[in-house]
Amino acid sequence: MSRIAATFKTLRDQGKKALIPFITAGDPSPAHTVPLMHRLVEAGADILELGVPFSDPMADGPTIQRASERALKHGVGLNDVLGMVAEFRKTNLMTPVVLMGYANPIEAMGYEKFALSASNAGVDGVLTVDYPPEECADLATALQLRDIDMIFLLSPTTPEKRFQLVAKLARGFIYYVSLKGVTGSANLDLQEVSRKIPVIQAAARLPVGVGFGIRDGETARAVAQFSDAVVIGSRIVQEIENSLADAVAQNVFVLVKGIRTAMDAKS
Repeated sequence: MSRIAATFKTLRDQGKKALIPFITAGDPSPAHTVPLMHRLVEAGADILELGVPFSDPMADGPTIQRASERALKHGVGLNDVLGMVAEFRKTNLMTPVVLMGYANPIEAMGYEKFALSASNAGVDGVLTVDYPPEECADLATALQLRDIDMIFLLSPTTPEKRFQLVAKLARGFIYYVSLKGVTGSANLDLQEVSRKIPVIQAAARLPVGVGFGIRDGETARAVAQFSDAVVIGSRIVQEIENSLADAVAQNVFVLVKGIRTAMDAKS
């Protein structure tokens, strides 16, 4: 059983939902990333989503685009991100780490080398925004051979007939994009999302995490009522962007701890 699957099983047994925070590797500087990862775990994160900086992050809104720009100014690339995961693994062997990014860096490295390097570093899952299921069977196979879960996005505009196609390749969990638009968008329709989640769960037979548009504990708690996981990215990256360098880790800890507390609060 993968670390991701084991985490979801443990949470189900405890009657809890997964909190999955996102940060961009190398933002605000490479030295911040591993300490931030540890602080996120201390704040109650169950799975970490680590963004691989990319020059054309088409699915990301302005906040995460700026995070990629800051990381790229430090020269952070895919090899550096894998090194950060390996450093994190020296003292944390339990918390799953998912890399989120785009196809170009993986294509440049090659599927086999990437899968091997990711496995050696301690990566548990890979979510590549611009790999449709029709075009990534080879990558999915390479990852699966290394016990790495390939995670897919589904959105409000995804036809239900595609759910089965995604389900054939998906492992770990499904990431449901709750909004039409990019990360950091607003106007989350909780009723519409709550109708879609059971359909996806039935098709994929995997946990479903909901992201995009979740910015506070109240919304996270509401989403957790009908999903298996809550993914929060832009709000955390915004906190990083607005914090002084020596206060980043503590400010992010306080934010994520508050969200965790809200998610776990009894009715």
